[in-house]
This record gives sequence, C-alpha cells and structure tokens, in this order.
Amino acid sequence: MVRPYGIKVNKRKERKERYDKEEDEEEEQPKFEQKQKQKERVKRAKREVTSKAEEEDDEENEIAEEAAADELDVGIPIVVSDDKKDQTGVIFVLQKASLEVAKVGKTYQLLNSDDHANFLRKNGRDPAHYRPDITHQALLMILDSPVNKAGRLKAVYVRTEQGVLFEVKPHVRIPRTYKRFAGIMLQLLQKLSISAAGKREKLMRVIKNPVTGHLPPNCRKIGFSYSSEKLVNMQKHLSTVCNETDTVFVLGAMSHGKIECDYIDDFVAISGYPLSAAYCISRICEALSTNWNII
Repeated sequence: MVRPYGIKVNKRKERKERYDKEEDEEEEQPKFEQKQKQKERVKRAKREVTSKAEEEDDEENEIAEEAAADELDVGIPIVVSDDKKDQTGVIFVLQKASLEVAKVGKTYQLLNSDDHANFLRKNGRDPAHYRPDITHQALLMILDSPVNKAGRLKAVYVRTEQGVLFEVKPHVRIPRTYKRFAGIMLQLLQKLSISAAGKREKLMRVIKNPVTGHLPPNCRKIGFSYSSEKLVNMQKHLSTVCNETDTVFVLGAMSHGKIECDYIDDFVAISGYPLSAAYCISRICEALSTNWNII
C-alpha cells in the first residue's frame, strides 16, 4: 500500500502595512540616548555654520540660504498656534479619501479625474471617483478655521480608499494650490512622512491602522451622513457634547457614497440637503466657534 503524502501548497505571503516607524522606534529608546543624539546634532549644526561663516560674509550667506530654501521645496512651513491642553478639543477624521498614486507614462502621479481620465478609463476605472481635490478643500477648511487658531484642534487623520492612514499636525500650513498639494501627497505616500522646512519635525506621516488606536480614551465619535434619519441643529447639538470630553468628527472625503465605520457612536445629518465635505466642516467649525466663544 502506498503511503499518502500531503500536498504542499505555496501560501501567498500577506502584504505588510507600510507606515512610518521611525518615531515609534525613537519613543522606545531611552531618554539618555535621545539627549545624546540631540547634542550631537547641535554640534554638527554649529560646525557647519562656523565653516560657512569663514568662507563668505554674513550677508552673502543669508542671501544664499534664502535662495536655496526657495529652490528646494522639501518641506511644509509651520504655523504657530496656542496649545491649550487642559481644555477639551476636537479631532477630525476624513474617511475614503481619493489619494491614489500610479505610474502614468514614466513618472508617478496622484490620480485625478481631470488629468488622468483617459488613463483611468483604459484601466477600467470610473474617473468620477478620483477626486483628491475634496481632501485638499477639507484640510484647508479645518486648518484655517478659528477653532484651530485657538488651539482647540487636537489632530487630523486621513484614511484613503486603499486603507492608508496618515496624520496631519494641526500647525501645518497646507499648500494653497492643488498642484503643490498633489506634490506633497505624492511625496507623503511614497516616503511615508513629510518634514518641516529646515527642521526634523514630521508634520505629516503615515501611521499604523486602525485610527481608533490613535484617538483619546472616552472620546465622543460623531459621524456625518446625508442619509442619516437624525437631523440636528449643529450648534444646539454640540453644546451638549463638546464641553465635557474630546469629540471626534468623522466625515467622508469622497464624491459619492456613505462612510461605514463600526467605531462611530452616533450618525447625524446637519442639513436636509446633501453638502460637500468642505461646507459641512465649515458649519461644524462655525458651531464650535459660537459655543466656545471663539471670535
């Protein structure tokens, strides 16, 4: 009798999630090592400054540094805001953001319905679903709001349609034009982080899923959808919610559809008409400013 042998099956390896692990590793290091590294960086910076000062005059150095900073746009400028950690704040989560990178021709580009309609149709995709400008408008509305200027915005998280989650610091100044915004998003999704101009601080970085692992404990999570049966007055609704604990607002950053998240405590609608993500955020921030007396 022939002995049966098991058939070996080549199991496909699961693709691991890519995110920025540098800050996680730095947090695990002892504080002593971090201080030593910081001292070494300061020493190196001083050596570079002194060597440049010996070669050229101070005025010529300043002009050269400004010209180099303008030519090498590798970071995002920082906007200083007052941090009020003892007060309750808000967190915005943008779900289903259309931020997908693909190789078009010889270069990698951020796909959008205007510039890549033919490319998307050839690959059997609907160009109407590729709207990264929605995320751009939503981020501008959040970060330019008086709520953020007053220091009540704790964090902003964006989760793409492909499941990539990244964090945007509240003091970031997002580029005003879409072309520059697309370049920043392309760099973020490829390099997993964006640093401040001339500094090592990471203003935007891809982080590990799920988003609930980055939210504060005991926070109230409110989702927004036009299809919700609970139609509320935003100002009256927030007056009973945002004064005791931190509040998380979850919105969709896509052109069509509904967000489906299992961690949301309550789904509400703030208008009897469908609204864009940017205008919905503006109504939320206006209600928050009124309740918190932010002028």
